[in-house]
Amino acid sequence: MYIGVREPRIRALLRRLLQAGLSAADPALAVRRKVTLAGGGLRIGRRRYDLREDSRVVVVGAGKASARMAQALEDLLGSRLDGGLVVVKKSHRVPTRRVELAEAGHPLPDRAGEKAAGRLLALVKGLLPNDLLVVLLSGGASSLLPAPAPGVTLADKQRTSALLLRSGATIHEINTVRKHLSTIKGGRLAAATRARVVSLILSDVIGDDLATIGSGPTAPDPTTYADACRILRRFRIWAAVPRAVRQHLTKGRQGRVGETPKPGSSVFKRVQNVIIGGNRASVQAVAREAQHAGLRPLLLSASMTGEAKAAAREFGTIAKQIVSVGKPVQRPACVIGGGELTVTVRGTGLGGRAQEFALATAQEISGLKDVWAVGFGTDGTDGPTDAAGAVVDGRTLARAERLKLAPDRVLRHNDTYRFFKTVGGHIISGPTGTNVNDVYLLIAL
Repeated sequence: MYIGVREPRIRALLRRLLQAGLSAADPALAVRRKVTLAGGGLRIGRRRYDLREDSRVVVVGAGKASARMAQALEDLLGSRLDGGLVVVKKSHRVPTRRVELAEAGHPLPDRAGEKAAGRLLALVKGLLPNDLLVVLLSGGASSLLPAPAPGVTLADKQRTSALLLRSGATIHEINTVRKHLSTIKGGRLAAATRARVVSLILSDVIGDDLATIGSGPTAPDPTTYADACRILRRFRIWAAVPRAVRQHLTKGRQGRVGETPKPGSSVFKRVQNVIIGGNRASVQAVAREAQHAGLRPLLLSASMTGEAKAAAREFGTIAKQIVSVGKPVQRPACVIGGGELTVTVRGTGLGGRAQEFALATAQEISGLKDVWAVGFGTDGTDGPTDAAGAVVDGRTLARAERLKLAPDRVLRHNDTYRFFKTVGGHIISGPTGTNVNDVYLLIAL
């Protein structure tokens, strides 16, 4: 992991803390903790599945961590696994023996994802009631499995997704719309098969809402077409989305298109959804590692939401209090947050929420000595960039000024990637094999 910090001791400390967070979110370990094979049966959580001789065990799924999850199941089940298909983000492939991996685009869906989604649906539709379908889900699944509803094209979904991602909408709001433009999401994958279904889910959603993670392909959907319409209007993009999207959602609101399966539907009597990990475990691991490193950890929140700039102001206020009065924690301190911030994109620059948080925090801590702030995406990708995030300190703005860069202008144009490319401070990890939201740190030595 490359961390753009000049001081070797800080670079080593940050690598140690971030690696602890990633290790706690290892998807293969998470699978092994929840799934065991014994006595001719498969135990997942508190439920046991009888693996009859005439039944098949098939794996499907999608997400940035799903490849490592598939590896773990292959190691566990061996020849008892009858294969399957898992869709991963490009460059997130790992070696597998029985489960086929298909690569597709993220954060915007692409033709490869649409083709893979069609194959995945055909596979699950061919399963029998005695068969066991294991669904692997992690962050990114919504984009990787585009299966447009009748009358809606992939281009329509791409345009709608792009508008939503730039609007400042939460992941719950974005996925509410996605579910009502899909033949897989919102419980429809579970409804498409006759097999027993168990989903292993690595959560990238605050509160571990099953209906939101990966747009809930095997979970009851409490949202409606009317909700989707309201969201597009609330963020003032109703008129900007393609006409086919507006027409489809309107038909659904009028009852002319079938709704997603709702809570209480008989479909879910044969479905088990199991959360195997999430952001809280990661930030708790960072806190433990900080304590081992001699710091005083303060776990601020594992459910951070809202605009990145607002979170930066909060972290900046805490930094100033630590420096001036030693509260809410004395130096050497490590303040830790986790969650998923948002950025309302108004410019045409290149960046991501972790980098936006870092630069906005640099403005708040400018001039403070021995203070650093970090924004880090646990999947190794912050927005559409090759950076996982960035680290700043009390001298970042001074370095920017010498290079004739104006942070206010950079933030207005949402161009944080190029800022850190010039000033320094990027964190480059490459694909991490997991995805449990972001980690935000404030260190005061």
